Amino acid sequence: MKFISPKTDFAFKKIFGSNRSKQILISFLNAIVYDNHHTIQSLEIIDPYNPGVTQTLKDTYLDVRAVLDNGSTVIIEMQVLNVEAFEKRVIYNLAKAYGNQLDTGEGYRTLKPFIALTITDFVLFKEAKKMINKFRFKEEKDSFYYRDELKLIFLELPKFNKELSELETESDKWIYFLKSAPNLEVIPDSLGEVAEIEAALNIANRANLSNEELEELHKQEVFIGDRKGEISLAKQEAKEEGREEGKIEEAVKQILRLIRRILGEISPEFESQIQQLSLAKLDILGEEIFDMKTIVDVEIWLDSQREREE
Repeated sequence: MKFISPKTDFAFKKIFGSNRSKQILISFLNAIVYDNHHTIQSLEIIDPYNPGVTQTLKDTYLDVRAVLDNGSTVIIEMQVLNVEAFEKRVIYNLAKAYGNQLDTGEGYRTLKPFIALTITDFVLFKEAKKMINKFRFKEEKDSFYYRDELKLIFLELPKFNKELSELETESDKWIYFLKSAPNLEVIPDSLGEVAEIEAALNIANRANLSNEELEELHKQEVFIGDRKGEISLAKQEAKEEGREEGKIEEAVKQILRLIRRILGEISPEFESQIQQLSLAKLDILGEEIFDMKTIVDVEIWLDSQREREE
């Protein structure tokens, strides 16, 4: 058997948001949101997944949405890429979804609680060792809560490092499924003990996908791969640029030190010009300083460089 990764938008929706996913989603939410307690017994999936309905490959902000039997609505997002202002977007989507409950003329008493469960394939909170972090409104000094209407829950997959033999709780097994499904060749006994995880793996079995679904999955995998490549390249370029800037800064310091030691003080205007020179020109200036007799020679050299650029 070969299993698809639940980390793609297509796969996550198919596994957790289709018409046959109710028990799977209940088990998953009880494990992650309700700390392995069987709090939720039933739910209604809003806008369930149907194959072939994906219109674009842009980031999908709310992958799965469901109304729970306790009256709360949970919105679940799987985020593979750490994009700019991601944390603000999570807050915005939760607030927007909460506010959109009201139609014109309806009172605030009809508002129901909302939970935003965000699963990231990157570390979001470097200061926290826990892989699941939960946030609610709390008074700053006395630490009492202000109505349990909005809750933010984050699950950071890279912080989970347990092997298959080390899985204990249902939350362990669900997180292992999210992180490692594509590496499995069969359904392990420890995962199969949870009927809903076994069902999820059967849905994730590539052999059970139609050609249309495989094509859609391939497009999303390529899209994610390309975006990861773009981010990696940008980071590398920024790193190299930082190294270059560091070399320039050090070269400027050395040049100014030489000038002051050999020729005397230089005016702020010409010092600013030195700071704007490229590394190659700084190297040339560093060699030619020893042939210059006065500070005026340095200023003439800088003026000649500026004229060449113009």
